[in-house]
Amino acid sequence: MTIYSKITAAGQYVPQRVVTNNELATIMDTTDEWIQSHTGIVTRHFAMAQENTSSLATEVAQQLLQRSGLTASAIDLIIVTTITPDALTPATACLVQANIGADNAFAFDMSAACAGFTFGLSTADKFIRSGQYQNVMVISAEVNSKMMDFKDRTAAVFFGDGAGGVLLQPTSDPAENSILAEKLQTQGNATVIHSGRVQPITEISADNYPRTDAFYQAGREVFQFATNVVPEQMQTLLKTANVAAEDLQYVICHQANLRIIEQISAKLQLPMRKFPHNVQKFGNTSSAGVAMALAEVFDQLTGPVLLTAFGGGLAYGSILIKK
Repeated sequence: MTIYSKITAAGQYVPQRVVTNNELATIMDTTDEWIQSHTGIVTRHFAMAQENTSSLATEVAQQLLQRSGLTASAIDLIIVTTITPDALTPATACLVQANIGADNAFAFDMSAACAGFTFGLSTADKFIRSGQYQNVMVISAEVNSKMMDFKDRTAAVFFGDGAGGVLLQPTSDPAENSILAEKLQTQGNATVIHSGRVQPITEISADNYPRTDAFYQAGREVFQFATNVVPEQMQTLLKTANVAAEDLQYVICHQANLRIIEQISAKLQLPMRKFPHNVQKFGNTSSAGVAMALAEVFDQLTGPVLLTAFGGGLAYGSILIKK
């Protein structure tokens, strides 16, 4: 019997603290007008004090349990995609497992930068199709604010914190199959986007202490990659799946920058009404952006949806789904 994956629930969460463009303008050389004109972003949310990546992901996990009617003990696997984990170890996914009491699950993190949700969804699909796992959570969660250099206005104004995710379950009915086609790619590149670099020691000294670098992106290169290479991948996947762009109900892009989404809309020759976006109110939430936007329209889904995201690696992935 062939086993397929079905997405049965979706959720999202953002911290309470709202940060406006005008507030950022008080600590760096920028303005609300510049930020909105270049990015479309008006506000973003920041995790504060004791709230961290695992906290945001846990909120989404609890939503998925509530909306699916499952108990935590029924969960087999938790995948958290993040580039802003609570720690290098233990995995943030393990903290979520403990927080919700999913004693029968195993859990791990994935790092594919802003493409994380598409990579995580693809991975979860394979676990479901193996026949060994029944209930799999894929949660993308980021606290980007803790990795920002707030003197770097070319990066800090873009990012916000948030989490989104889905629950996958098996089905033997091909008509219920949610994962229709996919294309995941990477280009080995350590310079365009990087975060959290840890340098090796140069001498054995009592003064040695781990230090990490803040997030960095080369904005112009990212924009060119996102508006040229990524649409080509999207068009190739649609052609392979024999799906016309105009037949898509939605195209949910990485919520990096409203101007990038507008460019992709033009490349695909589709109206912006087919591109759900939350970047204007949440900023760039890295891997969480696609998951959050999907959660916002999940109950409305009736046709095929193309998910696409891109980020450090350079990693980029497109997945064609339906509810």
